[in-house]
Amino acid sequence: MKKSEAECCDVVYVHDDIVEKVKKRMPEENLLRELADFYKVFGDTTRIRILCVLLESEMCVCDLAEVTGASQSAISHQLRVLKQMKLVKNRREGKTVFYSLADGHIQSIISQGMEHITE
Repeated sequence: MKKSEAECCDVVYVHDDIVEKVKKRMPEENLLRELADFYKVFGDTTRIRILCVLLESEMCVCDLAEVTGASQSAISHQLRVLKQMKLVKNRREGKTVFYSLADGHIQSIISQGMEHITE
């Protein structure tokens, strides 16, 4: 067996009691889809970079572009996606719009992900 293959049972036997218990507790399909979409947002390096920057400080698009090395247009596009998924929020101060993480959950998600991959 190759390392990448999952191991399977040698005999087919469904543990009906466990299966039924778990089925009753499973979230509805639409919630699972929303959760999958939420995690898809983390599948882009530019978005992750933006979130990591915003862990340190709120910033405007110009500052984010400078720190990340991406164009203002690319940053703006990714911020739109992050805002739609409620990962970032913004506030206007005169002619400048500052972005920050939407809440503490985002910091936890990034921190736990980093901890997981660096173990």
